[in-house]
Amino acid sequence: MANRAAILAIFAAFALAGLVNSSKFDPLFQPSWAFDHFTSEGEVVHMKLDNHSGAGFSSKSKYLFGKVTVQIKLVAGDSAGTVTAFYMSSEGPYHNEFDFEFLGNKTGEPYLVQTNVYVNGVGNREQRLNLWFDPTKDFHSYSIFWNQRLVVFLVDETPVRVHSNLEHKGIPFPKDQAMGVYSSIWNADDWATQGGLVKTDWSHAPFVASYTGFEINACACPGEVAAADIQKRCSSSAERRYWWDEPTVSELNVHQSHQLVWVRANHMVYDYCSDTARFPATPAECEHHRH
Repeated sequence: MANRAAILAIFAAFALAGLVNSSKFDPLFQPSWAFDHFTSEGEVVHMKLDNHSGAGFSSKSKYLFGKVTVQIKLVAGDSAGTVTAFYMSSEGPYHNEFDFEFLGNKTGEPYLVQTNVYVNGVGNREQRLNLWFDPTKDFHSYSIFWNQRLVVFLVDETPVRVHSNLEHKGIPFPKDQAMGVYSSIWNADDWATQGGLVKTDWSHAPFVASYTGFEINACACPGEVAAADIQKRCSSSAERRYWWDEPTVSELNVHQSHQLVWVRANHMVYDYCSDTARFPATPAECEHHRH
């Protein structure tokens, strides 16, 4: 635990040097559709899905490298057929994207968390896990940390997935497109729960996901910054050092590595790398990510 506390202290110290940071919704985000499906209580924002519409919000800026976190309390009770997503994405046909998708389930059945990584418009890198707690009972933090070496998905600061830079093996890595931060809730009962066998029960609507603790500690990229200049702007140089380029966060530490092994051994239920039906030839990055 001392190790964990030290890492948290490092993240907290570096947060002071971050370019954007807030715990409130309004400075960082705005509703992007179905404005009437939002309510707020203090620093908590509620977003609902009913049989008319889902809803979504987006960040006011786009970012390259850093860490984004939101605390979410997922839809309670019978959430089958619903998907709540928290993700980062750039724009265009060759976009990059990092996804958390929370797949609802019948009352008493565990939520599944699906993560995915798109690079240059290509995804199909799904992993699914169940959680070691009930995500509907309280708020838990979900984070994406990203630098030029790796992308880390974290749940309550525990790493659940790492996507490493393997450009030296000819595999593209998302490092030059600024990305917005988004969340949405929608009906996906054609696939979300038990492969689409369990449909949304609208008698339980509205389905409400709640959010708080909004933090973006990352390099903001104004729209006027040319794409070719984005990576340079957000990378450390002799004149400036960014916290996401520090050696202490260039890879998982020993404790975090052990946590990831534990998550994969005890909570992962699907890994595209092991799906030989979909991928008779193992995807190129998988050999590394198994270790």
